[in-house]
Amino acid sequence: MIRWVFTIFLALIVFTTLLPWLEKLGIGRLPGDLRFKLFGRNFSFPFASTILLSLFVLLIARFLK
Repeated sequence: MIRWVFTIFLALIVFTTLLPWLEKLGIGRLPGDLRFKLFGRNFSFPFASTILLSLFVLLIARFLK
């Protein structure tokens, strides 16, 4: 269980840094992705997109194994 939490946490960090490029593909605007503005800064928590990308990477890893 802790391994999955750690994996999702790392994917969330990577996804947040790649978000400007991935938004052009439509990822980051799924239902379940939270975006809000607070104190003049934009915050993004792409929960649904992170889970979707994690499942995609998991499927690729299983096929390559």
